[in-house]
Amino acid sequence: MSIGINPLTWVTFSPVIGILIILFLRKEQHRAIRWTALLASLVTLALSIWVLIQFEPAQAATQLGEDQAWFSMLGLNIHYALGVDGLALMMILLTSSLVPIALLSTWTAVKTQVKAFMAVFLLLEIGMNGVFLAQDLILFYLFWEFTLIPMIFLIGIWGGEKRRYAAVKFFIFTMAGSLMMLLAILYIGGKVGSFALADVMAARALFQDAQVWLFLAFALAFAIKVPMFPLHTWLPDAHVEAPTAGSVILAGVLLKMGAYGLIRFNLGLFPEASVQFAPWMAGLAVVGILYGAAVAFAQKDMKKLVAYSSVSHLGFVVLGIFSFTEQGLSGAVLQMVNHGISTGALFLVVGMLYERMHTRKMSDFGGVWKAMPLFGTLSLISILSSMGLPGLNGFVGEFTILLGTFGSTVLNTPWFAILAALGVILAAVYLLKLFEKVYLGPLSAENLKALTPITTREVVILVPLILLMFWIGLAPQFFLNLISPSMNQVTMLLQQAAVAVH
Repeated sequence: MSIGINPLTWVTFSPVIGILIILFLRKEQHRAIRWTALLASLVTLALSIWVLIQFEPAQAATQLGEDQAWFSMLGLNIHYALGVDGLALMMILLTSSLVPIALLSTWTAVKTQVKAFMAVFLLLEIGMNGVFLAQDLILFYLFWEFTLIPMIFLIGIWGGEKRRYAAVKFFIFTMAGSLMMLLAILYIGGKVGSFALADVMAARALFQDAQVWLFLAFALAFAIKVPMFPLHTWLPDAHVEAPTAGSVILAGVLLKMGAYGLIRFNLGLFPEASVQFAPWMAGLAVVGILYGAAVAFAQKDMKKLVAYSSVSHLGFVVLGIFSFTEQGLSGAVLQMVNHGISTGALFLVVGMLYERMHTRKMSDFGGVWKAMPLFGTLSLISILSSMGLPGLNGFVGEFTILLGTFGSTVLNTPWFAILAALGVILAAVYLLKLFEKVYLGPLSAENLKALTPITTREVVILVPLILLMFWIGLAPQFFLNLISPSMNQVTMLLQQAAVAVH
């Protein structure tokens, strides 16, 4: 591109152009507003693919970087620094892929304050991409906090009956953890004299004595966002009350910000403390896997079932992270992407059914397959993907994580992997229960009337996600080649730390 702006800056801030156009449109111009937002998100997707094309997979270091002195505050240097490695690349590709799909799902679902909704959604995309690309601790924190504001509006304005309660709960949980992380960031900056991630990484010895407390401060913020058991209680309320598009982005991207932070900052900045806390974090991850699956089985509301399944599935991601093996870490990153695709598809399916029946109770359904065979087929593939069926994306991620956990010398016991494997079985139980109650069985005359055939727009929404499920499931090496060099670098750092600790 001839314009002298860094490609990562383009990826991060290109939605601003769409927001400015939307602001100049009249609020009654719903069609123009929707198309402007969609096209702006597609431009960001194209820019993310452009970054992918320029990316060198064999390099572990961050690439395409931009680093400019932003301003100095009390002698501390804050940089506008962006960079991308395999981990960040996978996250921006996931984000920029899910946003246009989520926006397309709002065509008939969001009917009030459309102008504000689209502008807020594009603001959220800016914040999410900024989180994944920031290479300065203060810049990262600003983007991290910025994502909180649009998400609160999405839940609080366009959510369900208890939307204000869910929005406030989400805010309190997230803000509490973020404040502890901010204190840790300020402490590190004070010791190092800079917030640039490269400077902080090079000067880890300066805050070595406080590593345990710093690890806990960062881990609290990230564990809330994942969310890990027992800090997960905000998630079901937020999912149930959020509009469908909000749920897709919340599950697909925002939760991944927590797992991303654990890899980028906890493992990268505090490797010795990470080794010490690994069994505890892995233990909480396994509890989350089993607890989330058990509670999901008990749900009668489809959206709550999918929400609790996220607690279970993200437990696998955290387990892979704290296995400290290249297989486990690569599997965790791949599973972050897999969960965004599969669970995003499930929330979209639930939203499509809700638009027709205005209920999410499984007992109100039955026979959807007979009324909507194509929709039923796409739904079944999404459910099987979330279950981890071989040939689909979920299997590759979970299998790689379990393999890495079995071989972990830091965890040094197979029981973490054995207990986690039970979560795979439990996932099949609650997801097949969902399919049986909603899609099979008798079809009432009332349901037959309400369950209109799937529309072309809905096919366009679901099919790209289905194709990604098969692509990752059948040919995962393309994605693993992008991820592995960065995760290998993290693994080597952790292995050195493990030797130092033991």
